[in-house]
Amino acid sequence: MENNGRRLFRNLGLYVAILAMGALIIWFAMSLGRTDTSYGYNDYVEDLGKKNITQVEIVQNEQVPTGQVRIKLKNGDEKSFFVVNTELAFTDAMGYGIEPMVRDVKTQSIFLTSILPYLLIIVILFIFMSFMSAQNGGGNSRMMNFGKSRARMVLPDSGKPVTFKDVEGVDEEKEQLEEIVDFLKNPKKYIEVGARIPKGVILVGPPGTGKTLLAKAVAGEAGVPFFSVSGSDFVEMFVGVGASRVRDMFMEAKRNAPCIVFIDEIDAVARRRGAGMGGGHDEREQTLNQLLVEMDGFSVNEGIIVLAATNRVDILDPAIMRPGRFDRKVFINRPDSRGRESILKVHAKNKPLSDDVDLHEIAQATSGFTGAELENLLNEAAIVAAKNDIKFVRKEDIKKAFIKLGIGVEKKSRVVTDKEKKITAYHESGHAILFHLLPDVGPVYTVSIIPTGPAGGYTMPLPEKDEMYITKGKLIQEIIVSLGGRAAEELIFEDITTGASQDIKEATRTARNMVIKYGFSENVGLISYDNDDDEVFIGRDFGHTKAYSDHTANVIDDEVRSIVEDCYEKAKSMLKEHMDVLHSCSNLLLEKERISREEFEALFQG
Repeated sequence: MENNGRRLFRNLGLYVAILAMGALIIWFAMSLGRTDTSYGYNDYVEDLGKKNITQVEIVQNEQVPTGQVRIKLKNGDEKSFFVVNTELAFTDAMGYGIEPMVRDVKTQSIFLTSILPYLLIIVILFIFMSFMSAQNGGGNSRMMNFGKSRARMVLPDSGKPVTFKDVEGVDEEKEQLEEIVDFLKNPKKYIEVGARIPKGVILVGPPGTGKTLLAKAVAGEAGVPFFSVSGSDFVEMFVGVGASRVRDMFMEAKRNAPCIVFIDEIDAVARRRGAGMGGGHDEREQTLNQLLVEMDGFSVNEGIIVLAATNRVDILDPAIMRPGRFDRKVFINRPDSRGRESILKVHAKNKPLSDDVDLHEIAQATSGFTGAELENLLNEAAIVAAKNDIKFVRKEDIKKAFIKLGIGVEKKSRVVTDKEKKITAYHESGHAILFHLLPDVGPVYTVSIIPTGPAGGYTMPLPEKDEMYITKGKLIQEIIVSLGGRAAEELIFEDITTGASQDIKEATRTARNMVIKYGFSENVGLISYDNDDDEVFIGRDFGHTKAYSDHTANVIDDEVRSIVEDCYEKAKSMLKEHMDVLHSCSNLLLEKERISREEFEALFQG
């Protein structure tokens, strides 16, 4: 808004200046030959006869005898008019006893006639070009600053700084970064014992876990200048610009040392050199080479600590990950249940919550959520409450936001036939029953046949605990649950639909990972055939080959098919044993369209 206001002010100033100059030119042109057009020679003769004129002045032109006659009347008025023959006007005045004053031939000033008009034009053009240059940000200055750093410097006294109190759910990670803060505050005690503070710390973790927020907290706690830049800000289409920006950024950091340089999404500039189809002399690699030299080369950068964040540490160049550049890697994982509760308390400070909202219960129900997702959950709940003109956030609002973010917006306006509703009801009932019967996949939270996104309905489980390891049995149960909808369709309708395509894809992906990544197959053995590290533009080679033979590929395919088919038979067998619950759950869904955990579990109690 501030930039738009400045731009509007500059535009208005330009228009006002042009209008003012135009008015000045018009006034000047009119003033050169201004005369009273309502007074003429006949009036002059008439006033002479009435003795009404007290003074006559004749001004000759260069084209003698033409000129201008200026008179003064008895009442004090002054009149002027042009005449073709000034001698006639002189003679008439003498005839009535008035001796006119005759001025010399008027010569125009060279400045007024020749210099001033061109000077006004030059001034107008200068003002116009100045405003246009300021409006466009200064084209010449842009070219001069093309190789300058785009890092934004935040001083310690600019606004309220972010501190470690504003970051929750990452207690161990904060402890590792507190050492850097302590060094920036008290470097003497570390130097006395010969300790060298890490030159660089890289924050690694999934998106939304708080990497950037932690970097801001380090700068806020240390009270030093904080330079923030994105990895993509270095890379341009012109070779050498990125390296120039790296040099300029570190020169600016040296002038403000001690300070912190934070490079967000560093994988945009620090990818493995020679990967994919790129050569060794492209712009990105030159930028990386300059970054390597600045972090640990012949130049001395004392008092500069480089923080970086990425969620793709596997594709970074090994040279930048070595000690001396990024000495320390801080892994920031998704928060556990206690961490999620702490994060929810931080984001709920400025939101009035209803008495029925239990943050501990929400933390347990949001297993796998990151800090950004938890903040978004409460924000969506607040939006739902405000939309309904409610002054506080209720449990119901959080539940709606949870479904909206996890599944999608319910499309109640979509026209669905009775046959499709029935198929969807049995399909989702098949998922829900298997979720309830199998012990490791969690209880059912909500079952719905209201269309959401591309799906005709959904069954949402509720994980009750965080798990570090996933067992083979749990993966088998997940496949069984995924195939429950297809099994229910075949048992009830003796036909199948395309509604289970996404379920089959998930089941196949899980089964393949069990075989080639986790070593859960007896026929394939304890060998990993996963080759995700050899992707083009990420790994070392462009034309890589499979890490296993065609015979092994056939064995893997047979094993994946065997796992999926066995799980499908188990799903059908379990649904046959609970056919009464399958029918009653489908009927309840057709009646209410959405049922809760309590309503669903009551079906197993008769």
